[in-house]
Amino acid sequence: MSSSLLLAPPLLTPDPGPAPPARRVPLWARLGVPVAALVAAPLIAVLASAMAADSGTAWSHIVHVTLPTYLANSGMLVLLVGLMTVTAGATTAWLVTACRFPGSRLLEVALLLPLAMPAYVCGYVYTEIMDISGPVQTALRSATGLGFGQYWFPEIRSLPGAAVVMAMVLYPYVYLLARNAFMQQSVCLIEASRTLGQSLPRTFLHVALPLARPALAGGTALALMETLSDFGTVEHFAVPTFTTGIYEAWFGMADRGAASRLAACLMVVVAVLLVLEMVSRGGRRFHPMSTRQPPLRQVRLHGIKAWAASLLCAMPVVIGFLVPAGWLAVAAATVGDPLAAHRFLPYAINSVTLASITAVLAVGLAALLAWGGRQHPSGLATITRRLAMLGYAVPGSVIAVGTLVPFGIFDNALDGFFRAQFGVSTGLLLSGTMVALIFGYLVRFLAVALQATEAGLSRVRPSLAAAARTLGAGPAEAVVRIEVPLARGALLTAALLVFVDTMKELPATLIVRPFDLDTLAVRVHNLAADERLTEASTAALLIVAIGLLPVLVIVRSMRRR
Repeated sequence: MSSSLLLAPPLLTPDPGPAPPARRVPLWARLGVPVAALVAAPLIAVLASAMAADSGTAWSHIVHVTLPTYLANSGMLVLLVGLMTVTAGATTAWLVTACRFPGSRLLEVALLLPLAMPAYVCGYVYTEIMDISGPVQTALRSATGLGFGQYWFPEIRSLPGAAVVMAMVLYPYVYLLARNAFMQQSVCLIEASRTLGQSLPRTFLHVALPLARPALAGGTALALMETLSDFGTVEHFAVPTFTTGIYEAWFGMADRGAASRLAACLMVVVAVLLVLEMVSRGGRRFHPMSTRQPPLRQVRLHGIKAWAASLLCAMPVVIGFLVPAGWLAVAAATVGDPLAAHRFLPYAINSVTLASITAVLAVGLAALLAWGGRQHPSGLATITRRLAMLGYAVPGSVIAVGTLVPFGIFDNALDGFFRAQFGVSTGLLLSGTMVALIFGYLVRFLAVALQATEAGLSRVRPSLAAAARTLGAGPAEAVVRIEVPLARGALLTAALLVFVDTMKELPATLIVRPFDLDTLAVRVHNLAADERLTEASTAALLIVAIGLLPVLVIVRSMRRR
């Protein structure tokens, strides 16, 4: 090739012209970063406060005397509740999915009812029923003629008793995910196991259960998170755990540094559980062999097997919902709260107000994060959504401590500035106010709203919004006029879930609430602490009734599918 050709300019090379402008990300889509930062702030504050706290006498006493007890009790609770929830949830889910027996259609819905029962309310009821002066032991003494101390009876106020009560209201987490996994499994594998001579129980143990392992791990992890965050049940059952220790250090010892360190220890325990859940999956994937398959053919049980299956599926419903709900209804009708209606009403108004504000804000922030990641997907958007979902994995007591620490620093700094500059005191503007309480609720339950919102958006085709864009609609207009109406059901479901979770939340409410603000959950806790359980039945029954709302939504979704 000659040098003249090398020096000649390329005649056929088109002019690239000016570079296309970079795609501009709107401001509303970039707000996910500060939202995620706000959610992560309490967790960072707990760790920072724990590292900066002085090792005083209170912390030294906790380390040498009570911390081993907290670790042992929390670990034993996690073990017992995990075993019972996975056993009850997986077994009942398989029976109602693979078998037909008396009441199976009713029980597949009734098994979700314990979701409406807060664990601490169930614990209060069973201590009243099973205690020394309760109706069970009273009837036993009357029937046998024995006096107290002359017979053996299991102690309800114990760690095993607390584990049984919590497991009976938390197993629906495993049941719901396991049933969905069983319904989506390959029928070919199940039928192949049966044709090779395997019985239905052996098919469940060796085929269906291993395939549903991710769902079982996910449901069990949710149940264990709730176990570690529980305060009302373990306190009433006199089982010292991390949550009771945090409350005692904050209010009993007035040592916020010790409370922060206990909260940091609890965060480490939660992180270990999450890592173990991920490791248990081992990177394995469980996919059906075909996307088009017939539904699993149910086996009709007869005789004693049918009634045994009915009894096995009915027991969790009876223990976890019917007995406590029935006792609450009778106690509320016969005794009830001694306060007059006009004095009891403020508790309900406070609960509904806080829950409503939290639900609206949580759904708004969740929609902002979900639509921002949908319209402008990126690694940063994914990270912000993951950070925003951290709060649900952290107990309410930890979030309460993490909320009050930075708010207290801000209030003290602002008060010091105004004292130095103007000679006036601003007092506490954020700490101990409804603002701090709602912020703690948002950190705790934003993940619930975000998951429901993303699930609803996943069923809305992006091509619809794209078609609106081609017709001249802007990005915001396409979202408001096309995607929001189609995802309205998911947004309402998200708001309902956050509303009910906020109504039931106890540890964060006890620590963060203003002194003059009581909710239904606080009213139930205060009366139960004074052993006035029959009087607490009115507020507890109202919480349970409101808790039935998301259960009805889930049932409707199951029936529709």
